[in-house]
Amino acid sequence: MAITDKIYLKNHRQIVSQLDVNIPKGAFKGATMEVLYSGEGLTNVDDATRERLLDFAQDFLDCDDPDDIYTGYPERQFVRYLLDLRAQGLGPDAIVDVMSDDYMVYAYPGDVLSFLDQSIRRLEAVESLAAVEGSDEMERRAREARQALSGSRVGRTVRRARYRRGPRVG
Repeated sequence: MAITDKIYLKNHRQIVSQLDVNIPKGAFKGATMEVLYSGEGLTNVDDATRERLLDFAQDFLDCDDPDDIYTGYPERQFVRYLLDLRAQGLGPDAIVDVMSDDYMVYAYPGDVLSFLDQSIRRLEAVESLAAVEGSDEMERRAREARQALSGSRVGRTVRRARYRRGPRVG
């Protein structure tokens, strides 16, 4: 199961009550994204919730090709966000705190830890395969990425600015 299948809306019951429609708790479920990120859905929630949901939509759902929304684009962007937080030295608990503050979504720290562990194992495999194939550049890149994820800065709870993949337009 992908980590994005384990990302949930914070205050789900409150949001459902405000919308007066039942939606799945999973942030990346099709029905959730359809209702919440349509103009109609956002007009029915309180201002603080709307702001965070708009941030989520702009950072993860705003793609160049509208069809990309159905090809895993939002999930890939969110995985990059999680890996970026980890590379900055945040541990699973701090990652959950930041994503909750930034976007009103949460995950269980154990699920984030499992995701990070799997990511490190995959990078180890890429590094080993690159060494066998003699691809020094790929081996170096995989090693650096693995070290960034498993570095000694684990558990630091430094707060960071909200994630942005680029400058906001409008």
